[in-house]
Amino acid sequence: MQPSRSPSMVRLGLIASTLVAMVVASLALITPVSAVDSLLSQGRAASASSVEGGGYGAGAAVDGDPGTRWSSAAADPQWLQVDLGGTATISQVVLSWEGAYGKAFKIQTSPDGTGWTDVYSTTTGAGGTQTLNVTGSGRYVRMYGTARGTGYGYSLWEFKVYGTGGSGTTPRPKPTFTDEVTHHEFQANCSWTANKPDDPIVFPGMPGASHMHTFVGNRTTNANSTLSSLLAGGTSCTNPHDKSAYWFPSFYKGSQLIQPVGDQVIYYKSGILEYWRVEPFPQGLRYVAGSPTATMDQFRTSPGAVEGFECGNISKVWDIPASCPAGSQVNVRYQAPSCWDGVHLDSADHKSHMAYPVGGYCPSTHPVAVPMLEFKIAFPADGDLSQARLASGRGYTWHYDFFNAWDDPAILNALVTHCINGGLQCNPRGYDLYKPHRGAALTPDYQLP
Repeated sequence: MQPSRSPSMVRLGLIASTLVAMVVASLALITPVSAVDSLLSQGRAASASSVEGGGYGAGAAVDGDPGTRWSSAAADPQWLQVDLGGTATISQVVLSWEGAYGKAFKIQTSPDGTGWTDVYSTTTGAGGTQTLNVTGSGRYVRMYGTARGTGYGYSLWEFKVYGTGGSGTTPRPKPTFTDEVTHHEFQANCSWTANKPDDPIVFPGMPGASHMHTFVGNRTTNANSTLSSLLAGGTSCTNPHDKSAYWFPSFYKGSQLIQPVGDQVIYYKSGILEYWRVEPFPQGLRYVAGSPTATMDQFRTSPGAVEGFECGNISKVWDIPASCPAGSQVNVRYQAPSCWDGVHLDSADHKSHMAYPVGGYCPSTHPVAVPMLEFKIAFPADGDLSQARLASGRGYTWHYDFFNAWDDPAILNALVTHCINGGLQCNPRGYDLYKPHRGAALTPDYQLP
């Protein structure tokens, strides 16, 4: 026979069971994201309604680095969104606010980045780190702020989206180096091949329809060039696998056409802060950088204008200098867009499929970071240059074309991985003279090791 239980023991049992039930219930309310759910947003393409300044781009909130942040203009409303690469089921969103937080904001999802559905809303946000359990689905997720908590804008150290699904290429992880990273580039050194009034991108199949262009790289480039014809052609580039076509408006001193002499330097660099995420160009990608109709102010303020024109001690001018010291030459440098839409190898205006980074990150409309080309072209012209011009007009009409035709994608990938992703300053075979211990991407005869 079991002993009877006293009323006090019964009450203690009831209290204990009630406490257990309350703990279980409370745990159910704060259950963290399921073990099967994943962090979907890190390293994905992000965009925002505004950016306070350089270094505060949208991508800083999804880079996994708690020391970088997105910061908006000081106005309402503002938003930050991330493209998950494909439809996903969203279970949790974590907001890590900087001091400038959102007091009233929504978390929204969208299948296409156009129509939005609210999955969370508050008017009493207090900043700090907010972990929000939500239920929703979509390819795009955004924070839509309608009232700031301070006189500043909205600022997020991290914007994390958890769930299942999404798609796309897994972002490349940040490598770890023991040496300082000061560069992330390699050179394509290519010499002059021809001067022709042709442009196989803007005027394909129309010989003589363009102003005069100077061509370097592929030796067969003409108005009828295609990817197949370029791959079958020869090259003036130091790396024999680079059969790409590069061209730009010819340079005249009065009526004299000035020919570039020797190898011209075409840098393949990172145009984004997270250089380790840059991917190789796909074969056949082509575009025009700059504009033959640009004004001086448009050239000067273009995100592609790096150094402009220079000669002797003259630098950063936005037209061809009126004169250059004897024995010097005119150099021009200009950066191309480095964010690709991931779909189109060309577009109607030969530009829309490409975009410049915003705040150091690729926008969600052009999520794929590819090498940023920077042409450094040298024209051996000095003395009186008051009558110097480009075939397209004044110096600020400088522009150039690129038609990617690396004949072995594995070679280009090796150079991008070793030099750009690897944080090196490489020559055409992927060797950094200042860091010889890191080796080279290619053998001395430009083959894979």
